[in-house]
Amino acid sequence: MRRMPSGFRHAAIVGKYQAPGIRAVLEEIAHFLVGCGLEVSFERDTATATGVTDFEALSPQQMGERCDIAVVVGGDGTMLGIARELARWNLPLVGINQGRLGFITDIPMGQYKEALAPILSGDYEEEQRTMLEGEVWRDGRRIFEGLSLNDVVVSRGASASMVELRVDVDGEFVANIRADGLIVGTPTGSTAYALSAGGPILHPSIGGWVLVPIASHTLSNRPIVLPDRGEVHIGIVAGKDVSVSFDMQNLASLLHGDQVRVRRSACKVRFLHPRGWSYYATLRRKLRWYEGVV
Repeated sequence: MRRMPSGFRHAAIVGKYQAPGIRAVLEEIAHFLVGCGLEVSFERDTATATGVTDFEALSPQQMGERCDIAVVVGGDGTMLGIARELARWNLPLVGINQGRLGFITDIPMGQYKEALAPILSGDYEEEQRTMLEGEVWRDGRRIFEGLSLNDVVVSRGASASMVELRVDVDGEFVANIRADGLIVGTPTGSTAYALSAGGPILHPSIGGWVLVPIASHTLSNRPIVLPDRGEVHIGIVAGKDVSVSFDMQNLASLLHGDQVRVRRSACKVRFLHPRGWSYYATLRRKLRWYEGVV
């Protein structure tokens, strides 16, 4: 007997389609969702790359317009990519991880049935994560724009020396930073590149950003936590092969005088977790805070 879910009717499946053996995994999850009474579609690139033809293939826009939940199978990188695409439609996302559990793909593959069944019935923990939107301005005109769940990173080229960046917050000059680069990170991004560069961890419920220099050439240039209202401007003062990355979406060859402008996006990402999910437990697991505990 098929059990009809409460609230969810049409699920989209997104997968890390480069992973070996992913087609069988995705089809297994799809048939499980069908057995739970949902209509199921595949994200178009996932269907094309894996050769899945038994389910309708949708673009991200079609997913946002027609689906009411998305199941993402892969790692945090897979989730980051589709989260940016779907944020404007407020579509809730559930993450199933194939390898080591991620910060935002938190359901082990071997436990997806036990985790998904209650979620589909309306028993879940929901959280919303803020996003960044940014632009690159050159000679008075915008030449690039992007959306980030993790961070916006301005950095030097692989073979170049340091960069010099002018930082202004809400129109007020803050500092000239000479470093390998600068990270503006959300609370979600505070456990990504910003953490590796020595930044603090921000709880997702905090309305703030981290501003973290990368290998600063001045010891007094330290990470700072900023309120996430207003705007951060990063001007390119000096340096070669400078680039800006919006969650790994790169714009290379920034020129002296270019300015990167970053603000909070009106869009948020909705994550659904199994009941009892804990952010602190995620940190404990991923950062091995339990080591040494008997």
